[in-house]
Amino acid sequence: MKYVGIILFLIIGGGLLLFYTPIQKLNNDYLRIHIRANSNSSDDQNIKYEIKSQIVEFLTPYLVQISNKDQAIKKIGELKYEIERVCDTTLRNNNFDYTSEAMITSEFFPSRTYDDLTLSDGYYDALIVNLGSGEGDNWWCVVYPPLCFVGSQGTQNIYYRSLLYEIIKKYFN
Repeated sequence: MKYVGIILFLIIGGGLLLFYTPIQKLNNDYLRIHIRANSNSSDDQNIKYEIKSQIVEFLTPYLVQISNKDQAIKKIGELKYEIERVCDTTLRNNNFDYTSEAMITSEFFPSRTYDDLTLSDGYYDALIVNLGSGEGDNWWCVVYPPLCFVGSQGTQNIYYRSLLYEIIKKYFN
């Protein structure tokens, strides 16, 4: 009789584990950007970084006026075809015969640290830009909150630009 409770507990506990489905956590504070190169050839990787610079330059004037992630998603959705035009023009001007596709979706990202900011792994809403087949190595960063991402090949000297920080800085100077 004493073991019936233990056995019953193990059966119920084991049954619950069989039906347990992990809930995927969506990180709601950030909108990321993910640019996927056509392939890992040096030409495809180099154009990926040039396109990254073009997208950042194009989006920055729009994003500095945004005050929340939902507005960023809406604005980028409105600019989807313009983003593709920027990419496709850069590809065409550099003699590439493939085009781009931009979309906003939820996607898993591994943990990443940018100086003092660490984003845990998990699912994030993201602007995805596929160049050609999108099967090459990729580059990613954060679109919202509005950060300015610069540096050699997107991997060094990452700097941040925060609208909130700029407002506070103006107020106290």
